Amino acid sequence: MEQDAFMEPFSSRVGVLQCKIYLLLLAGACSGLKVAVPSHTVHGIRGQALYLPVHYGFHTPASDIQVIWLFERPHTMPKYLLGSVNKSVVPDLEYQHKFTMMPPNASLLINPLQFTDEGNYIVKVNIQGNGTLSASQKIQVTVDDPVTKPVVQIQPSSGAVEYVGNMTLTCLVEGGSRRVYQWLKNGRPVHTSSTNSFSLQNSSLHIAPVTKEDIGNYSCLVKNPVSRMESDIIMPTIYYGPYGLRVNSDRGLKVGEVFTVDIGEAILFDCSADSYPPNTYSWIQRTNNATYVIKHGPRLEVASEKIAQKTTDYMCCAYNNITGRRDETHFTVIITSVGIEKLAQKGKSLSPLASITGISLFLIISMCLLFLWKKFQPYKVIKQKLEGRPETEYRKARTFSGHEDALDDFGIYEFVAFPDASGVARMPARSVPACDGVPGQDLHSTIYEVIHHIPAQQQDHPESSSQDGEEDACLDRHDEAGLQELGHCKEQDKGKHSRAKQCI
Repeated sequence: MEQDAFMEPFSSRVGVLQCKIYLLLLAGACSGLKVAVPSHTVHGIRGQALYLPVHYGFHTPASDIQVIWLFERPHTMPKYLLGSVNKSVVPDLEYQHKFTMMPPNASLLINPLQFTDEGNYIVKVNIQGNGTLSASQKIQVTVDDPVTKPVVQIQPSSGAVEYVGNMTLTCLVEGGSRRVYQWLKNGRPVHTSSTNSFSLQNSSLHIAPVTKEDIGNYSCLVKNPVSRMESDIIMPTIYYGPYGLRVNSDRGLKVGEVFTVDIGEAILFDCSADSYPPNTYSWIQRTNNATYVIKHGPRLEVASEKIAQKTTDYMCCAYNNITGRRDETHFTVIITSVGIEKLAQKGKSLSPLASITGISLFLIISMCLLFLWKKFQPYKVIKQKLEGRPETEYRKARTFSGHEDALDDFGIYEFVAFPDASGVARMPARSVPACDGVPGQDLHSTIYEVIHHIPAQQQDHPESSSQDGEEDACLDRHDEAGLQELGHCKEQDKGKHSRAKQCI
């Protein structure tokens, strides 16, 4: 217990001492004084001025404010640069023209900045009031030269052959300190791979072996803490190919490697392949198991009327004189007398939609015709006409029925009289007034038949129309007795009928 009582005031003293130490070396966590800096690392450019901003604040009354700047390098003791009490500045005579401070502002200006000025700068602020409060901060300063624009060199400058040669790209920079290199291809970083490797500082890019995929726009990006510059774009020369050899034509129908051409057509063939440098092309024709070169160049024109055979085999050969590679493709030309190409185009023009539309229209029209046939039943009308009575009987029936249409009754009616041979009672003797152009007749005879004359020629003989009208008026004045006797006259023999017609 006595030992604990003795140790208690001792431990409190140790705590006060530790607080004072932290007050001097750190940021014054044990007091109300606060010192702050925007960044603990500041990058400067050699030959230019560098400003180190510092902010401090406190909440206790202060009679004196002291600011001190110290400079230290690794493994060396700190050096006094300058200090101030209130508004009075006391510089170190060795650095009085290099460092500047405007109290009560604690910020420091370094002008001009040199490589020897690189290191740690410590600022300490002391406040004198009821007691002494202290706080400090440390700022690391780096000094660099800005980098200049890099230049990329390629070895070999003449280029390299695919899968055979190697290539090295080197980035050269004249100025700049602490340079960092980065290689870009088509604007994207280049990474280490089975064919790509870098030098120790990434200043060189080695490609071994080169391939067609290595073709692109390369550039070198160089940067340091105060600057960054990118080189101009450069494209290495890589020889490759030929790849993807193919033959196309402006006419004819192509099916696989067979071209069909009509007689009389001239067809132009084009041979192409991906290659650098461009290929040299040769056209070879095969006839009767023998081959011979017919032309050099990427195009060949074939006139079908000048070909003796209907089927001819050709070959296009592409050769790259740098890579030493060669490729060839075969095709066949068939000469026909039928426009196969035109037939094929017409067949393609008839789309499935057009076929469906045509079938649909046919079905709709068929259904409409069937509906009309069932509704109006024209076959029954035709059957009735074929199985109907003769026209003379039908006309006589209409004459005496009295129920026909008025249009059917239109015409000229004539009553004919002849001597009575069957003892039929005669009508009283009276004369019918004579009409214009028709003489009067004596009705002391039996009326046999009424003859119906249809005026079919009225339009052709307009002068006879008025005469026929007068005759109709006369005939209308016959009484009903004559019509009743007409029924008996119909039963007379044909001899009387013929004599009646003669009387007419």
